[in-house]
Amino acid sequence: MSDTNRVAVAGLSVDSGLYQFVNDEVLPNTGTAPDAFWQGFAKAVAEFTPRNRALLKTRAELQAKIDDWYTKHHSHGHKYGAGEAVAEYTDFLRDIGYLAPEGADFAITTKNVDAEIALIPGPQLVVPVLNARFALNAANARWGSLYNVLYGSDMLGEVPAASAPFDEARAKKTIAWALAHLDKTVPLTNASHKDVTRYAIDGKQLLAELAGGTTATLNDKSQLVGWRGEADAPQSILLAVNGLHMEIIIDGKSATGALDPAHRADVMVEAALTTIVDLEDSIAAVDAADKIAAYRNWLGLIMGDLTASFTKAGEKITRQLNPDREYNGADGKPLVLHGRSLLLVRNVGLLTTNPAILDGGGDEVFEGIMDAFISTAIAVHDIKGQGKYRNSRAGSVYIVKPKLHGPDEVAFSCDVFAAVEKTLGLAADTIKIGIMDEERRTSVNLKACIAAAQSRVMFINTGFLDRTGDEIHTAMEAGSVIPKTAMKASKWIAAYEDWNVDVGVACGLTGKAQIGKGMWAMPDRMAAMYKEKIAHVEAAANCAWVPSPTAAVLHALHYHQVQPLTIQKQLKGKPRARLADLLTIPVDSDANYSDEVIQRELDNNAQGILGYVVRWIDQGIGCSKVPDINNVGLMEDRATLRISAQHITNWLHHGLITRDQVMATMQRMAGVVDKQNAADPSYTPMAADFDKSLAFQAACALALEGRNQPSGYTEPILHRMRAMRKKQG
Repeated sequence: MSDTNRVAVAGLSVDSGLYQFVNDEVLPNTGTAPDAFWQGFAKAVAEFTPRNRALLKTRAELQAKIDDWYTKHHSHGHKYGAGEAVAEYTDFLRDIGYLAPEGADFAITTKNVDAEIALIPGPQLVVPVLNARFALNAANARWGSLYNVLYGSDMLGEVPAASAPFDEARAKKTIAWALAHLDKTVPLTNASHKDVTRYAIDGKQLLAELAGGTTATLNDKSQLVGWRGEADAPQSILLAVNGLHMEIIIDGKSATGALDPAHRADVMVEAALTTIVDLEDSIAAVDAADKIAAYRNWLGLIMGDLTASFTKAGEKITRQLNPDREYNGADGKPLVLHGRSLLLVRNVGLLTTNPAILDGGGDEVFEGIMDAFISTAIAVHDIKGQGKYRNSRAGSVYIVKPKLHGPDEVAFSCDVFAAVEKTLGLAADTIKIGIMDEERRTSVNLKACIAAAQSRVMFINTGFLDRTGDEIHTAMEAGSVIPKTAMKASKWIAAYEDWNVDVGVACGLTGKAQIGKGMWAMPDRMAAMYKEKIAHVEAAANCAWVPSPTAAVLHALHYHQVQPLTIQKQLKGKPRARLADLLTIPVDSDANYSDEVIQRELDNNAQGILGYVVRWIDQGIGCSKVPDINNVGLMEDRATLRISAQHITNWLHHGLITRDQVMATMQRMAGVVDKQNAADPSYTPMAADFDKSLAFQAACALALEGRNQPSGYTEPILHRMRAMRKKQG
């Protein structure tokens, strides 16, 4: 970018568009003048850049020592699952400082945390901030229609076509399914909701008139929270279970209400309590223009004025944030419930830099420092109550921090937040931190990581995909890793999931913070999700990630059935998962896979890489539903890319596959991906000219050069190739 497009301020060189955006759109009414902001930012860049570089250097030095250890021990048949080998390996990790001392027991002291995080378990969405429509849908997914979800998903069998006429038989199945759920979670005395012909409110009590002329009430009368309309003919009934709300909508004129003797038209479910607005893995942001667009959407969400218009079935639709929901409270007072998801914002990690701002030496600043300052400055408007709606009623800013390696990097992030608070005039610990437990050095040191942020921690969350990518890269020299499908059943994965909960409970997160679980990756397979994902709640996770508002509604039903906070309390004081299991390396160097098995694994990895990367490089799409090799749509982001790329790299490094085999497979799978995207008019085929396709070249580089990428991350290659693609127009 030429100097004419940059502004010199406080010793920095700032993209003029970003400079103007911050000064004219972000800072007004925050109480921080532009000069003070840029001076504070420049001071932080000078202070934290050397520390950031030193932390990245430590990552590389530790990896080099681990590589050397693996190489020496692998050469004489070391068995990484054996007790003596794990003990020896653990001692080695302590000796080099990879394993930090845990320190004394403690309980976090985080204060001013909203109930959606601290006290009410429920689903959590992650949404790419660059897609305004998706961001609004996610924020509005606090409430969702159970009838729409059941009718339109595979929960009741084959999914009906969008253009199909109203199916009365399917609607009746929808109503029956929903009423059965009400019977389980808000039961009536000696009666079923399916037999109700009319609801009414009598004082603080729900009356349910039955077909036989008798009247039932709720088993637990406290589950009645409120209603809309007249008490003797309510338009809706608001009920509560485990802190979450359900609203029975009554409308005999609706298509579904006309089929029901009580005229129940829908059951609205309080679903996505929290949403992570993502500046990281799910977006492609490589320059100032991308960052401005991302920050502007975050600002629009905070101010409540973000909109998105699109055409559907020939009709123009405009999305905006939903208002709060008003009721007659069961206590006789007006009741107002939050109409939107509580918004968290995920910043980037420590690795990436961005050309939007250059430091005094002409180097790109670390993007994580930039995110911390600008995303928090935007959130100040919420703290001061200047938006159309209130996000955090507790007055906090929630920043999810990904890809941290150990307690020193957590402490560094907290120090950056303290500098942001000082610059913006915020009270200490206003910024809360969500620690993504997705790197092995964070997993094995989780207690020390939480201790380093014990006055700020509001969330710890497991992430199978990134965690597996890091596991493969860290253990690259240990031997050939097992196939990806076998990885989920490996000893270290089970230990990792249990360890995260055990440590979180021991550190006092219950009632103060979220202990979260990872993503369901198949947004079209809701019946399977409903069957399987309750395991996350039963494992004591008081939040877990879902890929869509539809999935949020269904996953919310799990929290009606299981109270994870109770399970967390039962786990208090019980033995933790074993560190030895967590450090059992998922390699099987003695495995004798057939050529067919090896090629099938390579095909799967190559197709997944290409399907994701082609959209990232050519279209700037950082997260989307990408068809896999079997044409099953999977939610893909950089975490899924990392595991696939590292898996190919590992098998290539250990001789299970060859470079020529990888390239031949990539070329063949490029043709498959091209066909899968044939209906997209903006798609550029890769197989038409492999030498000219930057997307194809990027995909190959990720697989062939993965061993040399820092921590196995995909960002350096993706950012470089996307920047080149943008220059091509």
